[in-house]
Amino acid sequence: MPELPEVETTRRGIQPHLVGKTVLQVRVHNPNLRWPVPADIQALQGATVESVTRRGKYLLVDVPAGTAIVHLGMSGSLRICPADEERRKHDHIELELASGSILRFHDPRRFGCFLWQSAGERTHALLADLGPEPLSSDFHGEYLYALSRKRQVSIKNFIMNSKVVVGVGNIYASESLFMAGIRPGRAACRITRREAHALVDAIKHVLQRSIKQGGTTLRDFINSDGNPGYFAQSLNVYGRTGEPCRSCRSPIRHQVLGQRASFYCKQCQK
Repeated sequence: MPELPEVETTRRGIQPHLVGKTVLQVRVHNPNLRWPVPADIQALQGATVESVTRRGKYLLVDVPAGTAIVHLGMSGSLRICPADEERRKHDHIELELASGSILRFHDPRRFGCFLWQSAGERTHALLADLGPEPLSSDFHGEYLYALSRKRQVSIKNFIMNSKVVVGVGNIYASESLFMAGIRPGRAACRITRREAHALVDAIKHVLQRSIKQGGTTLRDFINSDGNPGYFAQSLNVYGRTGEPCRSCRSPIRHQVLGQRASFYCKQCQK
């Protein structure tokens, strides 16, 4: 599944092609995504895009009448294509732009979504209970420490909870915990104040580095320019079971937490 850095990479890739541009036509070739594509999405037609923002892993395309809420699901991608480029089999939604380009939503597994919220409506249910953005000033060590008290859940599952902080997926949780020297299976309530600050710093560093490098290479993710990301080349623990730790040369270990694969170094993480 594309994670926050991949979504942010996509946002930055498509933004200059959308903002200030008018949507001439909206074509929905298959409305049967995770949730049916609402007919209201046609409100994009004839509108000029004001902004393309991100909330967690959701992309928000704003026009005067409201906001298109887009999630890439397990296999989705957004690409800017020339108007004469042939549509692919799983290109389910197209926004034809006055610039002569087309924004295409591609999703073979159809676990993504393309929803609509009219201007002035209450915050959409998918966005209402999300925690702070990990790269914002609202996410800091004292916040994480205070929220983790009395929480017996593993620290890895804790930071992957979107009500705690948005966008820290499996790969980046493992990498951040390694950088902070904390084992993923430790109870959240057992991290110290110092460790909470170190973990927040690590999350911000790992995400910023990944965004800068273009996101993690995942089998189903393609950047908005058609090229895969390459942060995977810099991973320290994720997917490296049995390989030597880059810091101490001990073998990387693997465990399952909350039905998710977790990776850590027994020597470097306590």
